Amino acid sequence: MATVVTKTVQPDEADMRLDRWFKQHYPGLSFGHLQKLLRSGQVRVDGARAKTNDRVNPGQTIRIPPLGVDEAGGSPHVARPAGARGGVADQLMEMCLYQDDQVFVFNKPWGLAVQGGSGLSTHVDAMLEALRDAKGQKPRLVHRLDRETSGVLVVARTRLAASKLAASFRARTTRKIYWALVKGVPRPTQGRVSTWLARDGGPAGEKMKVARHGDDDASHAVSLYSVVDIAGQNLAWLTMRPVTGRTHQLRAHAAHIGHPIIGDSKYFEADTNWTFPGGMQNKLHLHARRIVIPHPSGGTIDVTAPLPPHMLQSWNLLGFETDLGGEAEPDENE
Repeated sequence: MATVVTKTVQPDEADMRLDRWFKQHYPGLSFGHLQKLLRSGQVRVDGARAKTNDRVNPGQTIRIPPLGVDEAGGSPHVARPAGARGGVADQLMEMCLYQDDQVFVFNKPWGLAVQGGSGLSTHVDAMLEALRDAKGQKPRLVHRLDRETSGVLVVARTRLAASKLAASFRARTTRKIYWALVKGVPRPTQGRVSTWLARDGGPAGEKMKVARHGDDDASHAVSLYSVVDIAGQNLAWLTMRPVTGRTHQLRAHAAHIGHPIIGDSKYFEADTNWTFPGGMQNKLHLHARRIVIPHPSGGTIDVTAPLPPHMLQSWNLLGFETDLGGEAEPDENE
């Protein structure tokens, strides 16, 4: 007979969101079911009601009613067919730029989603099932990239590493440098973009809009940019650094200053006086080029990702040299 159980939060689960804690312990429990259990008070933390985004701390107790799903590790892991499992693992390792016993850093290709969504069956989070370790632990995402954005993606191999890496992203001790190809040439050639951004529901799906302080769902967003090279006055290669980490932040900010990113289907406004350059692919030209992040065990991870094929094609067409200094990050004081 199913009974209520109580579990204690472990040291390596510090500062983990409650919904992620349940995902780790009960991977078959849906988010909607968990929300219902929380709203009805059946799930409690230290005897009190809780929300999905509450963060747990070591030593806290979590009341768990009968869930109707298996606990992680409670039933044998069913391995995929050797060919399929090996094939997915091989794909991931071909994308791998750095690995140790705690961290993977992948070069995510254009068009591959990081997490699932409507109509998506292939995404990084699902592919990571192929890299479960001998203890059955699946590598954990600690941040995301848009489906159309390529480049460096950090993945934790252990629960403790995930907690520490996620804390680095929240504390903004992580430095991310992006390369972008934009319409026109920004003036000044180095700048800081500071706005409020909010979701703009519409026929194009998820999109962000510049909002005002105090608007519903508005969050402050700050981005830095610097022009590395130009092609006449038509196109510019930018290095961009998101100081904050809002959805579509760099894409929305580039459009806001009048220089949308080439190939951006959401933020590139039609212009009858501008023609898409010949010889380029109409794909988003935004690449997470470099990441510098504290390693969970000390020291620093500093990884650079090569350009995706469609951007390399454009760079070659325009005569841009990748050794022009675009690895440096824009300076907030400039």
